[in-house]
Amino acid sequence: MTATTTAAAPAPVTGRPAATGRTVLRLHRAALIVWLVVVAAAAGSLLWAYGPAATDAYAHWRRQCPDDIDACMWDTTINGYYRAVRLPELALSWLCLPVAAWAGAALIGREMENGTAKLAWTQSVSPARWLVGKLAVPAAVLTVGTTVLVLVHRLTFEANPFPVYLYWSERETFVANGTVAVALPLCALALGALTGLLLRRTLPALALGTAVTWGVAYLAAQVTPDLWPWKTATASLESEWPTLGTDVLYGDQGMLTGTGARIPYPTCGDDFAQCMTDHHATAFYADYHPASHFWPLQLIETGILLGVTATAVTTAFWLLRRRITTGAATFPLPRRKTGAAA
Repeated sequence: MTATTTAAAPAPVTGRPAATGRTVLRLHRAALIVWLVVVAAAAGSLLWAYGPAATDAYAHWRRQCPDDIDACMWDTTINGYYRAVRLPELALSWLCLPVAAWAGAALIGREMENGTAKLAWTQSVSPARWLVGKLAVPAAVLTVGTTVLVLVHRLTFEANPFPVYLYWSERETFVANGTVAVALPLCALALGALTGLLLRRTLPALALGTAVTWGVAYLAAQVTPDLWPWKTATASLESEWPTLGTDVLYGDQGMLTGTGARIPYPTCGDDFAQCMTDHHATAFYADYHPASHFWPLQLIETGILLGVTATAVTTAFWLLRRRITTGAATFPLPRRKTGAAA
């Protein structure tokens, strides 16, 4: 008597898809721990500068710099206060680069290279849900951490009792004081993930994602001041350049002719008056952004970065779907072989 036994097809998966959020946190717990340590250290440094460090540094400042800030000699107390604020600012300004490297290499590139992503797609997680989990969880963690640091930095910055060259217009201070600090790592995450999907290799995605993120951050910083109207200050030729103080962001500077045209400052010899006459110059001018332009500039740059983020995320999902529909990433579920038993 001979009987033929055929194995049943795999049972359909029931219930909810796998918790990709918990999976991302578990797989990248080392990066999560490093991020929590960075946030705690930066927040602690800023809070220390807000409290006891500010009191001690201000006392030293009053004693050593009573009148002339340029003649002031900083001691270790004042330097300690400056570093306590400056280091978190640098961390917030350049956080985007390690985020892009991590997203391109560890988050996406490595899983595409070693086949882990393809294996997940044959289980209970669809490619789209896999990518959502890969992006949403780090985005939430980065947003919460950077928001906390921005709030603590603003608290410290606004309570700064004396001038230590922490001006709003300095790049690192500008970033750490507003929404740009939140948008930068989100943009880096999206660009890193996109390069990981494009290259599907760990090291190339790390390099390209970091380079592209740096380029986007640099260009956004360069174009933003020109997207909000500059104010212009003028001064007569008998005076020096327009005196605006240190609490402004300077733009174009030069000289005005009698017709109102702008010319760069000429190279003059000993006869300044004759030089001005030869160039038809009638006044100095300087474009600038005052402190009241801080939030318009912040929101413009944030909008640019979030626009790039949305474009990168949309492109990443389109690329993933295209590869699936063309069969490049299709991997059928394994089936048991049929056999005969005597």
